[in-house]
This record gives sequence, C-alpha cells and structure tokens, in this order.
Amino acid sequence: MKLYDCLRAPNPRRVRWFMAEKGIEDVEIETLSIMKGEHRSPAYRAKVGVSHMPALELDDGTVITESVAICRYLESVYPEPNMFGRDPKETAIIEMWQRRTEMTIVTPLALAVRHTNPNMAALEAQVPEVGENNLTGAKRALRFLDQRLAQSEFVGGDRITIADIVTVTGVDFGRMIDFRPDAELVHVNRWLSAMLTRPAAAAGMPVKPAA
Repeated sequence: MKLYDCLRAPNPRRVRWFMAEKGIEDVEIETLSIMKGEHRSPAYRAKVGVSHMPALELDDGTVITESVAICRYLESVYPEPNMFGRDPKETAIIEMWQRRTEMTIVTPLALAVRHTNPNMAALEAQVPEVGENNLTGAKRALRFLDQRLAQSEFVGGDRITIADIVTVTGVDFGRMIDFRPDAELVHVNRWLSAMLTRPAAAAGMPVKPAA
C-alpha cells in the first residue's frame, strides 16, 4: 500500500497519527506539496480521481480518499489496538462524537485558518468574515466538548479512538492562526495536553508554514 501524504494539512495528519497509534510501519508514504499544487497535477488526478489528500493506494490499484475512510480500512487490516469500537454501542458512540466534533469544531477551525492565515491566500480567495464567524462557532462548540471531557477521559470514551485523533488534529491546526482553547476550558486543555504528548503525536506533526 502507498499513502499519498502532505505534511501541512490536518487530514493527512490524522492518518499518520492513526498509523502511529497502531504501529503500522509497512505502508509506503509519498509526500506531496499542497502549496505547490502537486495534488492537482494531471498524474495525481488520473490516479486518484480527485485532488484530495490523503489518498491510500491499495496493492490492486484501488485508491481510497477521505481520511476517516482510510483509517477505517486500515482498522480492518490492522484491528488492534481497536480505534473504532468493539461492539455496536461503542462504535455508535465513537462515531457520534467524531461527527459532532468534526462538524462543530474541526471544520470551522479549518475554515478559520483558510480564510485568515495569509499563507492560505495562495490556495483560495479569502473572506476574512467567513474565518472569523467560523472561529466564533468553534469556540462555542469547545465549551460543549469541555462538558463531555469533564465526564470522560477521551472524546469517544475511556480510551483513545478515531474521535480523539480527528478532534486533536483539528484543534491543533488552529495554531496556524495562533489559536488555543481558552484557559477556562480546563478539561479540553487537560485532554489536549495529554494527546499532544503521546508518542504517536510526533508522527502527526506538520512542518511550520513557509514565511
């Protein structure tokens, strides 16, 4: 298998982190540059079908895009440690929280970065008001997450799961605009510190943006 990766984007970071948590080391990784538009090259689009990253190419030539779909496939091939749920109830709860945080925190923070970080202007037309509005929404949703983490050590339950990886990579992407959760969100900050000090977190670290 081959993973088409980008070190700056949060979605490829999810997959790298996920593989590190599982100890997956036999997937070839090819790094492309979004800033240079390598994911939009005719060769990449012909292979993948879209200019999305990451992408996982299987040995039979099948290509899977969308980070959670890639992680789900890897979970089936490398089932331990379990990251998606061991029974129907746990699986549903993990997916519920993964979807909640992705829609209310992760995506809004990504839009805030895309529309307010000057480096992102090379990729799309920025609308600062869009970024500011989404940042406000993400901050509001983090208060809801803080309530959850007051009752649970991890986002999806009592152990690390895909819900944590999706959420932490999204929250940490906010540092591209110098965002960090407010100090009053003690449970979010406890969880964030614990996640970022995990050994697997190093595999998910992006490089610093070009000046």
